[in-house]
Amino acid sequence: MQEFSDLLKLMETLRGEKGCPWDKKQTLESFKTFLLEEVYELLEAIDKNDSQALKEELGDLLFHIVFICQICKEEGRFEMKDVVVGTYNKMVKRHPHVFLNEKIKEPIPKRWEEIKKEEKENYSLLRNIPKEMPALLRAYVITKKVSRVGFDWEKVEDVFSKLNEEIEELKEAQRLSDKKKIEEEIGDLLFTAVNLARFLGIEPEDALRKAIDKFIDRFSYIERKIDLNSSTQKTMDELWEERKDMERGR
Repeated sequence: MQEFSDLLKLMETLRGEKGCPWDKKQTLESFKTFLLEEVYELLEAIDKNDSQALKEELGDLLFHIVFICQICKEEGRFEMKDVVVGTYNKMVKRHPHVFLNEKIKEPIPKRWEEIKKEEKENYSLLRNIPKEMPALLRAYVITKKVSRVGFDWEKVEDVFSKLNEEIEELKEAQRLSDKKKIEEEIGDLLFTAVNLARFLGIEPEDALRKAIDKFIDRFSYIERKIDLNSSTQKTMDELWEERKDMERGR
């Protein structure tokens, strides 16, 4: 694909002798924050279902990947061709039901994990989940992975029961004023809530992000209506409900 080759050459030029001073001084370490920013901008474009923004953010993310590959090429590690070939071969191997006519005898995600186990020495289901992930997303990924191998509740009612159990344990910790135990029980409660979201087919990170946006919108409505420093809780609650009614089209 000529356009992709042109992008690679452009990157070489930017990092070359007569290239851009800013581009030339970038390192792998500096890209950690850049990548996170680009991924979140891409997520926002997906949430908004904005095709133009989606195309632009995918391009930005692709450029960052090309940039990182160029740095690695200069350091003698690997180049873009190695990344593409490696990914291609891995995807072929992990889809034997498509490329090798293997009959599907079990859920595809479970077979995927079995193939990864065959590929990696000292494989562990949860070992490679990055600690740098946002905690909510990490909890979701962990519970999703273990559910694939059968470590899960049988029905959603069991998850609700566990949620209620965690709430009662939190109440008991609060009654005892045991701060360490309170922290532990809040963690257990959040972890169970993540499980419930997964069980119901909801991604908790998305759900919480949308809840935050909704909260900001409602609180901003209150701010536009009154002076927060001289208002009462009752007035703010009434305006909050007013905004909720507007959302429902009342």
